[in-house]
Amino acid sequence: MLLDKYKLPLTIVSLSSIIFFSGCSEKSRTISYYTGNNSSKTYKDIPKEKIRNSKAMHRATMRPYQIAGKWYYPTLAKVGDVQRGIASWYGPNFHAKKTSNGEVYNMYAMTAAHKTLPMNTMVKVDNLDNGKSTIVRINDRGPFVSGRIIDLSNKAAHEVDMVGKGTANVKVTVLGFHAKIAKTKQEKAETATVGKYYVQVGAFRRLEGAEITKRKFEMILEDRYNVVIKEGVYLEQPINRVWVSGFRSEEEARDFKKNNDLNSAMIIAE
Repeated sequence: MLLDKYKLPLTIVSLSSIIFFSGCSEKSRTISYYTGNNSSKTYKDIPKEKIRNSKAMHRATMRPYQIAGKWYYPTLAKVGDVQRGIASWYGPNFHAKKTSNGEVYNMYAMTAAHKTLPMNTMVKVDNLDNGKSTIVRINDRGPFVSGRIIDLSNKAAHEVDMVGKGTANVKVTVLGFHAKIAKTKQEKAETATVGKYYVQVGAFRRLEGAEITKRKFEMILEDRYNVVIKEGVYLEQPINRVWVSGFRSEEEARDFKKNNDLNSAMIIAE
């Protein structure tokens, strides 16, 4: 059995999808919606909000990614999911710069950053400290601080009255996907997947070896998952990889590895 490092280029998100890059604009304006500490300060203006919702964007932003040595795994989400934790907010330092999904961050828009939810997920944020709530759209990744589960825009932070304090205990509830709040029965039953996950259980120069391993796992799994052979090239030679597919999340793939004693197997994200 020959295993290789095929996972690496598939799971590391490009820096452009995580790091904020400077935006460009020729106009500026005096803001009226900030903390009140420096109301005369000017910030770059940005064009009217444009929502990015392409399949390519979702593939790029839903792959596992690494920040400061820690891996984050975007995962399965469904309407009604609830998380509790600490909310923070971000504003002037990032205004008019790129978000993780390629949009331009607008501190006056009702948006937020989340570490794992799909982009354009609509969530309700309840401030458990004062009972106020608001609805925002996820268009960025973060916050990368322990215990914090969501980073609100400046305007959204005002809506739940947490700007002065800086953080708040919150409940985050998923309301819908693709920038829409679920209303119909079908929309409420929707599950947002995060792409495809595979477990590589073997890699062979000869196709015969891959086919034997494929049949072996097909008998063990009994149609619970699919087994496929992926042809490719490794070190300028043909390679036949045997992948188990059908996992709905990174966690499910990890459980499959653990439960089947596949410690040397690799998880592939596409």
